[in-house]
Amino acid sequence: MITRFAMFEGQVKAGQTDAFRAAVLAEVLPHWKSFPGALAVRVCFADDRDEGAPELPLILAISYPDRVAMDAALASPERAKAKAATEAVLARHFDGRIHHHVTVANEHVR
Repeated sequence: MITRFAMFEGQVKAGQTDAFRAAVLAEVLPHWKSFPGALAVRVCFADDRDEGAPELPLILAISYPDRVAMDAALASPERAKAKAATEAVLARHFDGRIHHHVTVANEHVR
């Protein structure tokens, strides 16, 4: 299994944390959940961080069975819709950038 993380690095506009979170869940999450081949979608809103750490108010993690499935999802019409919805929410509530990281999962659950 692989997971593609989207790190939203920056700041939510002053006084808009609740509106930002609500907009992500209502306007963007349905699109992320519709990605073909996605096994799990995790939307993580940050509440705290280490001193000096970059501000990441949102981390998105979408897991896929393999790279082929991920590449198909990234090429899908659903991703284009998700990107447009994300850009609309960010324009209203967020100042920053997004960067992506693909990881191989090694779960050790007790």
